[in-house]
Amino acid sequence: MIFRYTIFYVDDVPATLNFFEKAFGLERGFLHESGDYGELMTGETKLAFSSTALMRQLDKNPATPKASAPTFEIAFETENVKAALERAIEAGATLIQDVRDEPWGQTTSYVTDPNGYLVEICSAVKMPSAG
Repeated sequence: MIFRYTIFYVDDVPATLNFFEKAFGLERGFLHESGDYGELMTGETKLAFSSTALMRQLDKNPATPKASAPTFEIAFETENVKAALERAIEAGATLIQDVRDEPWGQTTSYVTDPNGYLVEICSAVKMPSAG
């Protein structure tokens, strides 16, 4: 079995794809002609978006994300957290936490996308050296 998709439920799939392309430099893989489903390429696993309208048609009732009480986050790793954070904010992200060096050897920052989903922008964790 492989982990193929992470799917966010959003009101405006094309606008969300545009945001993630501008904010994080992701490449669009697919947008259905209906505008109700789209994918961004992230390697083996796709970051996908489905419209809340389509989910309601399928008898689902997606909740609205709350950055103050998130149930999950996605994370993008980069060598330059500050520059990536600035790019995301310029593209329309909302700052939640500015760049911070963490005690476990990682630099982190947090934003929300225009839909309210929590996104971490971080460096790789620096593992302690042996010995």
